[in-house]
Amino acid sequence: MDPFDSNSTERANLPRNMIENSMFEEEPDVVDLAKDSTAFPTFPALDPDEVVYEPRSSRLLVRGLGENDMDEDEEDCESSARLLGMSFMNRSSAHRSNSSPYTRQAPPRSCSRPSARTMVVCVLFLVIVASMTMVLYFLPGCNFTRAGCPKTNKTTPIETVYPISTNGKLFPWAQFRLPQSIHPLSYDLTLTPNLDDMTFTGRTVINMSVHHNTNCIVLHGANLNITKATFKLGDGKASDVTVLEYKPRQQIAVKVSDDLKTGQYCVLTLHYSANLSHTYDGFYNSSYTDKDGKKRVLAATQFEPLSARKAFPCFDEPAFKATFQIQIIRKPNYMTLSNMPKAKSTTLTSGLVQDEFEKTSVKMSTYLVAFIVADFTPISKNVSKTLVSVYSVPEKKEHTDYALSTASKLLEFYNNFFEIDYPLKKLDLVAIPDFLAGAMENWGLITFRETSLLVGKQSSPLEKQVVASVIAHELAHQWFGNLVTMSWWNDLWLNEGFATYMQYMSLQTVFPKLDIGNLFLAVRFRALDKDALNSSHAVSTEVNTPEQVEEMFDSVSYEKGASILLMLNACLLGEQQFRKGIIQYLDQFNESNTDTDGLWNSLTQVEVSTQHLNVSEMMNSWTSQKGFPLVTVSRKGDQVTLTQEHFLLTSDNTTHTSSLWNIPVTYVNDSCSLAPECRQVFTLKTKSGTLKLPESVKWLKLNYRNTGFYIVHYGDEGWDALTAALHSNVSVLTHEDRASLIHNIFALSRLGRVSFHQVLSLLNYMSNETETSPVTEALLQLSNIYRLLDKRQEHGLVSRMKDYILDHFRSLMDKQTWEEEESVSKQELRSALLEMACSLNEENCTQKAKALFKEHVKSNGTIRIPGDLQRVVFTVAAQSDEDWDTLLHMYAHATYDAEKRKMLQGLASTQNARRLVWILKAGLNGDLIQTQELPLVISRVCNGFTGYLFVWDFIQENWDQLIEKFPVGSFAIQTIIKSATSQFSTQAHLDQVQGFFSGLKERGSQMRSVQEALETIRLNRRWMDQNLSTLRKWL
Repeated sequence: MDPFDSNSTERANLPRNMIENSMFEEEPDVVDLAKDSTAFPTFPALDPDEVVYEPRSSRLLVRGLGENDMDEDEEDCESSARLLGMSFMNRSSAHRSNSSPYTRQAPPRSCSRPSARTMVVCVLFLVIVASMTMVLYFLPGCNFTRAGCPKTNKTTPIETVYPISTNGKLFPWAQFRLPQSIHPLSYDLTLTPNLDDMTFTGRTVINMSVHHNTNCIVLHGANLNITKATFKLGDGKASDVTVLEYKPRQQIAVKVSDDLKTGQYCVLTLHYSANLSHTYDGFYNSSYTDKDGKKRVLAATQFEPLSARKAFPCFDEPAFKATFQIQIIRKPNYMTLSNMPKAKSTTLTSGLVQDEFEKTSVKMSTYLVAFIVADFTPISKNVSKTLVSVYSVPEKKEHTDYALSTASKLLEFYNNFFEIDYPLKKLDLVAIPDFLAGAMENWGLITFRETSLLVGKQSSPLEKQVVASVIAHELAHQWFGNLVTMSWWNDLWLNEGFATYMQYMSLQTVFPKLDIGNLFLAVRFRALDKDALNSSHAVSTEVNTPEQVEEMFDSVSYEKGASILLMLNACLLGEQQFRKGIIQYLDQFNESNTDTDGLWNSLTQVEVSTQHLNVSEMMNSWTSQKGFPLVTVSRKGDQVTLTQEHFLLTSDNTTHTSSLWNIPVTYVNDSCSLAPECRQVFTLKTKSGTLKLPESVKWLKLNYRNTGFYIVHYGDEGWDALTAALHSNVSVLTHEDRASLIHNIFALSRLGRVSFHQVLSLLNYMSNETETSPVTEALLQLSNIYRLLDKRQEHGLVSRMKDYILDHFRSLMDKQTWEEEESVSKQELRSALLEMACSLNEENCTQKAKALFKEHVKSNGTIRIPGDLQRVVFTVAAQSDEDWDTLLHMYAHATYDAEKRKMLQGLASTQNARRLVWILKAGLNGDLIQTQELPLVISRVCNGFTGYLFVWDFIQENWDQLIEKFPVGSFAIQTIIKSATSQFSTQAHLDQVQGFFSGLKERGSQMRSVQEALETIRLNRRWMDQNLSTLRKWL
């Protein structure tokens, strides 16, 4: 899936049954076994099928602790104690009977009263006897030798605590992940959507095999009203069964009277009804306005990651692959689509039509199932053995040609490159009017935002690059993700990292004129920026809640995943080594699931160079730990010492790490620095390593063309030498290496390793720079600082920063034209330069933008604004009240979505407070402005001085509505939080953000994006404190 804003390079509910340790805080003799691991090393897993259900109070008592042997089958039903982090009570006097066998009895009346000394002696004797008895009781077999006392081997396992179903009965499963006892083999789905009242009914028949003995079937279902359920074992008779539901984990269960045995087959049939979703997941309703102004409704699906369960009961985890037979009953004026071609259509006596689709020819994960009920129009083309079609609303059919041509060429490329043909008979690409993600890779039925698929006849090459990128990403998923799927969401990068890497690699080969290299370089820089935070995570990381699943869809899984694959490909000798490895990977795990180790092992198996590189050993350091290395260079004579450490922006005693990476360090020097054959490689596995270099070498540049995922610090002398070299000859390094130096020195400034004076010294060469990637990276970094200063109301510094930027880039800005431009790279360059110039109110820029807008309006749109300049022109226009109204009218009547989106960005950039409030509310309401665009609106509003505080208030006031529309942890929520907080740099704002999110509890307080926001504010504050005086001195 592509969750990102595809038109711009800007790019948990907790378990409800958590048992709080505070329940036990008043008990004087509670032992937290999670902490005291030496006392109780392991707890055995429980098979729920063997548990005797005994209702208990909320307190948990230890029946016994031990180390029973546990086989693999039992592991499926491991004790929920591990999940819930329970605390346990010791046996203590407080829990024993009040009577004691050692209580002194009253003496017989015939005996004389003993003396006090006799009483003391007797009591002491009794205490000693009691103590010895207790020791012998609790330590059986202890011989009191140096060998100590043996441990008991067998004891009673901990009792699992099961949740309560909606009907008040115990639910037979206590974990987030489903048990492995039952596996689905096939689904037969019949769905009847009613687009008049926005409801649907369904029948799901699941054929299953029993993998381990059990007496219950646990699967997923959410917001489904199950009206009837039957169960059949083998060839037996179907009988009615009761369905239990546990809503907090969206699980349902059926208990059967007789135990199901390993190897048996069974069938579960469920009838249900539900509402079509009003958000962007599950089986949801959408609408659009046709050319006659009439509202048209449709229904579509978005199941990744956890929403197939909202459309039909299923085993909604990636590893439960099965085949699917789908029937949809519709009104005659609609058409339907699903993963497979339509087998037949039957008119029913009710007048409705039943469309039956072929059974899937491949086993699929549930999140890849898809179906659509709409009135779309296709264009089609045969590619090899596959019918490729592009669907859209009828009014936009003319915008589908480019997508069909692009998809056809990319499908042929992937078939050849992977040496495995696309396995389905058809491949549909469908533009959905209301769609939150950029696109979704459903097997055979890929769904897109309209802006990610449709291209107008006069679209710019930059707009075509956007569409081609998304299509390339989703087609790559047909192999990486669909054919071979990660076993669990912790390895999402196997899907998304690979699809992202192949997206760029394929376009460089198939469409070289799209010049995709600059975009790939930019997203690698942004991945480094995020991964430098302590709040980042490992590429492959633990995932235990729905919110954590949602949060895996981020730049670490996508861009960092792609970046480390690029680095691996670059360090493997021979161009075909990497390709052979991934073909081996696809062959080995075809139609099944795997994990990160499976990939590395496949690549290691085909590594036949003289290096004998152990790919698994090398790459584990990049996927199993968060962050990346900082490589520091120091020279002494002919020796160069390279030292690695964790590049961590937030670093103190509590976050110090001893992480090491296996780094394929590439380098060039002043004697040979441009051609690929100049590149040399040094593998740095330890804390430091040494290489020899002639003393005549003036400078060294590491990370050739920025193919490695690390940052380099050259020391003062090294930076001075590189700065001098660029001043003398800008072409002494590749444009990727120049951009890499700019990115790295800004990152080092943020870390505090170089002064901002050194940053400015390097940038002094920029007046001679003409390539896109160094200029756009420098502008982005300077723009970030400019906005921080602006939001801090450092008016004097803002003015000087403006002068600095214009002084260094004015000559380049003045060279830019305002006519059509065919080169993608030149379009990227001029749009970045002119957007910066106009945002700084550079008069020449703003006057030309205003003039072009007036010409466009006056000509009723016949005088076009070049696609790459539309955003800057609309943004300038929106600063005038009169032109803002004109732009809003244009937006309401525009039909081409890419242009419409740029109008919206312009409208959201106004500095008129009333209009900002209106546009935020309009985005939330979803009428004139689609709610799917709200994250984009918020991002744009936050760029301006007037809007960024309005947005923060808006988010606080409307948080509950936001998380109704966008799931907690989703990429949309991540974007909203980052946009609203990333420009804060004061303690007051830090306290506000921390206070708000800490009060949300299960409504978002634990999100990783919240920790990232807080860390970013602290870093902004630190940078300001350290650099304001330098800025005042040097600007």
